[in-house]
Amino acid sequence: MDKNTWIGFLLIAGIIVGFSMLNRPSKAELAERQRQQDSIQAVRMEERKAQMKTAELTQQAQQAVAEPEELTETEVTNRLQEAYGPFAVAAQGEEEHVVLDNGKVRLTISTLGGEIKRAELPEYKASGDSINPLRLFGEGESKLDFTLRTVNDRILQTSNLYFTPVAQDSNRVVMRLKTNNEEAWLDFIYELSDNYMVYFTLAPHQLQTELAQNVRLLDVEWSQVIPQHEQGRKFEERYAQLQYMLVGGDIEKLSESKEDHEKENANIKWIGYKDQFFSTVFIADESFNSANFYSRPLPSSSGFIKQYSTSTQVPFDITGTNTTGFRFYMGPNHYNTLKSYDEGVEKAEQLHLKSLVPLGWKIVSWINIILVIPMFDLFTSWGMHIGWVILLMTLVIKLIILPFVFVSYKSSAKMRALKPQIDAINEKYPAEKMQERQQATMQLYQQAGVSPMSGCLPMLFQFPVLMAMFWFLPTAIELRGKSLFWADDLSTYDAVFHWGTNIPLLGDHLSLFCLLMTIANFGYTFITMQSQATDPNMKFMKYMMYAMPLMFLFIFNDYAAGLSFYYLVSLFITIIQTMIFRWALDDKKMLAEIEANKKKRAGKPKSGFMQRLEKMQQEQQRMARENAKKNIRR
Repeated sequence: MDKNTWIGFLLIAGIIVGFSMLNRPSKAELAERQRQQDSIQAVRMEERKAQMKTAELTQQAQQAVAEPEELTETEVTNRLQEAYGPFAVAAQGEEEHVVLDNGKVRLTISTLGGEIKRAELPEYKASGDSINPLRLFGEGESKLDFTLRTVNDRILQTSNLYFTPVAQDSNRVVMRLKTNNEEAWLDFIYELSDNYMVYFTLAPHQLQTELAQNVRLLDVEWSQVIPQHEQGRKFEERYAQLQYMLVGGDIEKLSESKEDHEKENANIKWIGYKDQFFSTVFIADESFNSANFYSRPLPSSSGFIKQYSTSTQVPFDITGTNTTGFRFYMGPNHYNTLKSYDEGVEKAEQLHLKSLVPLGWKIVSWINIILVIPMFDLFTSWGMHIGWVILLMTLVIKLIILPFVFVSYKSSAKMRALKPQIDAINEKYPAEKMQERQQATMQLYQQAGVSPMSGCLPMLFQFPVLMAMFWFLPTAIELRGKSLFWADDLSTYDAVFHWGTNIPLLGDHLSLFCLLMTIANFGYTFITMQSQATDPNMKFMKYMMYAMPLMFLFIFNDYAAGLSFYYLVSLFITIIQTMIFRWALDDKKMLAEIEANKKKRAGKPKSGFMQRLEKMQQEQQRMARENAKKNIRR
């Protein structure tokens, strides 16, 4: 390294050292930080001691209840009082269930813990089950637990206490957690709406004499395992994910493919546990105060897809002046349904639940939102079979991109017609004179009115539309359970052959729509290769073109049958289009058009692009000659 480089490194090092020294905290700041850390550590130690003491006393109390013959009734009461403090009256009871049902959501709520033990969607069924309603979660598969710190420094979990239903109808129930003081209690209020939203309220009453006075927040633990609902586990795993929205609208996600955890210090509006087609979303009226999230995949032998858990805090007013409100969304990942919860709501208060439906990258999602979903909704509203809906959508999309396809094919036809003249240029200018060859080729293109890029650019316009359908169809819940020909469910693969072992890349089955799509793709590739002039030196590229359809067989074998059907129909229409284009734009017609363009352009000044290109090539030639002269001199 030269002197200037050394000086530069030394200056950078000096800046780093100086910046570090200037930002070094003072002794007072270090002492304050240490004091805060010691204070936090002390609080945590006291909390751990309280938890251990509560656990010990609770165990003794439960043993006393289980074996009352060894103790007097007064001794049992005293042990319960010591373990549970003001909530001793709620330490014993029998578990009962309350059912709420509005036709869309059915909840089974237990008196033990006052929590939802089972949530079902009567409108939907699990794959392979035509009788029972779809189960979002069942007994032992979900837990919602609040932590209560009592005045006698006991730390209790609501999941261990018994609630009493005090008001109930088909859509609403009040589960009351009583205390030894008849004037103090905590209500869990559940109320169904007329859709998939469930209102949940914590309503304390005069708990300032029962809970610690410094309680301003409640610790919340929410966990759930997601049952496998679909035949295609691979895709259900891919779309199963823990998501949450920060106050302000930013959506965050945990990994869907591996064990993941995240600590979020910002305020959170909602937390969503989702799979491919259904979600349970816990929404705070105000916000959750920071959270720890955890997600992990579960083995296929378990019958479950993912395990999710969240530890967070919520505001809590022990006096009961203010309640703590929540909502649960328990329903399908249907775009318009989720979007409806933001209609008529101010932008700052919108939930953006529609983000639970994956619609692809930004430009692709906009095409889905603006074009694909409205078109799909329109055709399905006509009451047509889902197969006809996909067919009509394919036709409309083909009509939209038809001009781009025609331009692309016409450009390819022109290039094919020009091939003999390009071959002549290649013979005239050997590989050593590559710049002269390029210049002559570009001049031919200009005279003929042909642009090599004109065949590529139209494909760029088609690609986002094709990708929009690629993202939309596997996540469209409208395809779920809908049959077409031999396919019983268009939302998953249509296996017609099964074998007992897993073949790498292919799996344990073969999907017929995917197989037909592959055969159609081979046919389209054959027609395309026959209509294109190929370089004998580029045989490998020809083989690659035929290898692509085979790759699609392995890629799409696990995909939704509805998507494979769409691509199959799209390929048939493309083949028909290609045959019509070949009839309308044969080589003789294209060559005559090119010669006519040459005559029209003869004598006309070169375009600015061509002039700049020639100038650049001339400059490259000049520099090449100068470099050659220098090499000779050396």
